[in-house]
Amino acid sequence: MYESFYGLTARPFDLTPDPRFLVVTEVHQEALSNLEYAIASRKGIALLVGEAGTGKTTVIRAAIEKQSERIHCVHLHNPALTRAEFVEMLAKQFSLSDSARTSKTHMLLELEHLLKERRAAGETTVLVVDEAQSLPSELLDEIRLLSNIETADQKLVCLIVAGQPEIAARLNGPTFRQFKQRIALRCQLRPLNLNESVGYIAGRIRSAGGVPSQVFTREAVVMVYEHSRGIPRVMNVLADNALVGGFAAQERPVRMQVVRDVCMDFDIAAPESIPPSRPTGATPARASQPLSASDQRVLDASVAAAPRQRYGYRRS
Repeated sequence: MYESFYGLTARPFDLTPDPRFLVVTEVHQEALSNLEYAIASRKGIALLVGEAGTGKTTVIRAAIEKQSERIHCVHLHNPALTRAEFVEMLAKQFSLSDSARTSKTHMLLELEHLLKERRAAGETTVLVVDEAQSLPSELLDEIRLLSNIETADQKLVCLIVAGQPEIAARLNGPTFRQFKQRIALRCQLRPLNLNESVGYIAGRIRSAGGVPSQVFTREAVVMVYEHSRGIPRVMNVLADNALVGGFAAQERPVRMQVVRDVCMDFDIAAPESIPPSRPTGATPARASQPLSASDQRVLDASVAAAPRQRYGYRRS
């Protein structure tokens, strides 16, 4: 719709977790490196914690893509399953027999045999469990037991459990003591600060073939950051709709007023204060006022440093 008007080859702010548009900020890089290590070394259970919209699924897919070995990935998105439905889902996703879909014993025996065959062929199996904060207690226990599938020297399946901060609170309870003890690696995604948000927006625009300064003004970018509170998914929603509004008004680059109108349409208000994750020494740049020269230098440096990394994702 607006791509050619802004010199883009694709829509940079779609909500799909496309690793091509992963902008590796410092916080994303730490989580990405940890997950890469967890998969490559078959660490058993890896826990990824982050607020909704911080990019957990995108980082997981990028970590899987960066592996040198062939990866078989099964992704469970729906936590609202009974124990029987969970067994059926695993059997279907791993292409096991019909009997494995109705018998937990058959499922475990066939799954262990399959995982050993893949390991002998130099292949890695990853099971990603999303929305873990909503998992029933019995399913968390089933996931823990899957980590027991192993040889004498290594785990046969890498389990990546991703969820919002509530999952961390649940695991601190006595009921999940055994699960917590099996977590071999833990990483966290926090909301982005101002510099990271500027780099995020600029990086996605570059990945879509555009020039950041020709798409948004500095003040518009700051307003997106303030109203999104540094949550990438909310930034995507605001930026995408601002581009639609800017295209309708034939405005290039998109200015602050267009972003303000979008925020009002979505009933998203800016916080009263800048989030504490702002880097020390960075002056709060309020979108409602013209940016100072120092603010402009901060934002320009962030735009210049914004990484442009592309990843593809293969599902085996």
